[in-house]
Amino acid sequence: MASTLPDHPHSDTRSAAPLQPEKAGRVEVHGIDHIPEDERRGRARELFSVWAAANVNYLNLVVGGALVLAGLDLLQAFAVVVVGNLFWLGTGLLAVPGPAAGAPSEVITRAMYGVIGNRVNNAVTGWMISVCYFALNLAAAAVAAFSLAEQAGLTPTTPVKVAIVVAIVVVTLAISVYGHAAIVRLYLPITLALAAAFAVVGYVVLRRADYGYAPAEPLSGSHLWAAVLAGVTLIASGPLSYTTSADFSRYLPHTTSPRAVLGWTALGGFLPSVLVGGLGVLAATVVDMTDPQAALQQILPSWFNPVFLLALVVGTIAVNALTAYSAGLALQAVGIRIKRTVSVLVDGAVAVSLTLYALLVSNFLDTVSNVLQLTVVLLGPSTAVYAVDILLRRNRYDGRALGDESPGSAFWYRAGVNPAGALALGAGVACAALCVDTLYTGPVAALFGVDLALPVGMVVAAAVYAVLMRRPAARREV
Repeated sequence: MASTLPDHPHSDTRSAAPLQPEKAGRVEVHGIDHIPEDERRGRARELFSVWAAANVNYLNLVVGGALVLAGLDLLQAFAVVVVGNLFWLGTGLLAVPGPAAGAPSEVITRAMYGVIGNRVNNAVTGWMISVCYFALNLAAAAVAAFSLAEQAGLTPTTPVKVAIVVAIVVVTLAISVYGHAAIVRLYLPITLALAAAFAVVGYVVLRRADYGYAPAEPLSGSHLWAAVLAGVTLIASGPLSYTTSADFSRYLPHTTSPRAVLGWTALGGFLPSVLVGGLGVLAATVVDMTDPQAALQQILPSWFNPVFLLALVVGTIAVNALTAYSAGLALQAVGIRIKRTVSVLVDGAVAVSLTLYALLVSNFLDTVSNVLQLTVVLLGPSTAVYAVDILLRRNRYDGRALGDESPGSAFWYRAGVNPAGALALGAGVACAALCVDTLYTGPVAALFGVDLALPVGMVVAAAVYAVLMRRPAARREV
């Protein structure tokens, strides 16, 4: 039989285990293998700081400002920030199987795609997209670090830039290599430090903001809906990129409340994202947010500028450490037999190469917008399939059974592929691709004049998977 939901779903008081072999000062020994119950420890509320530290960051500030640049007024922009970040509830739901299975998301998704099918899923959704996000965030951190070096009197020549990028990656990968315990231990003080830095930014922006701001040419009709849906998609791409949220909950005891896991994960992502995104909206009424880093330094106290730049770098390190950690697990789940520590280092090497190339891109804001909006074509349907599977199985996952990759596995399905998962994901991605309007305009988007990729892709994938997996022969309840 499988692990099941706890008898008292509202209780989070039984979350501590007596044995604690995993310590912040030691390199984590586990990879994608099952975490035995006697090695579980912690409480669900620890997840709040893990996700908060990753979201008090520069990217949320940039995205908030981008909404105003797109032509939305303040009320519309604030509404988009809130609605887009409600997708953190999905991230929270995807974290729920972690304690039940004692396994990371990269293994749990074998229930959706089969042993072989899931290797392909991890190669694309788990590894490739994660490394791209790593590189994108690293580019933002590097630009801030270049400015910091310049203020310190160091001319950012090409060798200096390369050294700075490598230094940031070394710190990031050190956290990822030490792993789960180090992340849980470090991210509370990081959250507090970043919150203090952004509080100063908030104080300056709130004093200067134009609360009566209105765009020179207010949007209406289809143009307004196009901007709103594009903004929601842009923001939702953040939480949707964390389909691996069970990676950070799997060390919790199986008796941990699913509602607590969902709630603390979602709140940790939602609250800082809304606050920082809202700050970006207000900042756009004061400065030119096409280059927010340089523009904000013009209104911040001179003594605070180095602190602000350092906060941008630290915030990016926090989010990238999570990304590199999950990307390392994804690389293992693809079937490459290497240690988690080695896989993390491989991720870092690839990300450095991509970042050094990305720094040649002239308009960083456009690059962010295009990349984030396009990834929802895949991430939206992927999240929907995962969420529906959790609901259909009522969170019944057996981590040991999921770890069996042999042809006799309960999750081998047909030739190692679950047709329901493959068809649902394929249908969702295909329909989303027809509705996208970012790097290209799909036929459906051209017909209606709005980007419907996110809702259409998620609804189609969820519906197809729910129908196919309701057949008794298709579903493996373990």
